[in-house]
Amino acid sequence: MVINRQKRVRVASVPLETFLGRVMTLLHAPAGSVTVCLVDDAQMARWNRAYRDKSKPTDVLSFPANGASRGKNPSPSPNGAAHGTYLGDIAIAPAVAKKNALALGRTLSEELRVLILHGVLHLLGYDHETDNGQMERLEMKLRARLGIG
Repeated sequence: MVINRQKRVRVASVPLETFLGRVMTLLHAPAGSVTVCLVDDAQMARWNRAYRDKSKPTDVLSFPANGASRGKNPSPSPNGAAHGTYLGDIAIAPAVAKKNALALGRTLSEELRVLILHGVLHLLGYDHETDNGQMERLEMKLRARLGIG
């Protein structure tokens, strides 16, 4: 499910829903077990401060349903079985994504899809900050399969 709670950046939710479904199928994750919420910069900054002690908005945050925090979930679970039925929520700030897309030479649609994939991998237990490149290698492989840069 994709919920748009911001109005600053125009976003078509249906294509993102379709993409999320493709990601879940590809990763053998339970359908409907992830919610993506598009939020404004102010909300993202509050969450980034509360959960990561960072004082500015970021592009994406993942909130695992099992309460695991970054670096504390040692083994990825590609099928989500270790997490139960619901994996968690992903928050994305489209305004930040739009700036990043411009800097990276992507469209906003591509950037949002990259962020959804990145968030789902975190919900499955991957952590690029602690895994010696495992998540990044998988993400690059999946991006190629999904046709995103």
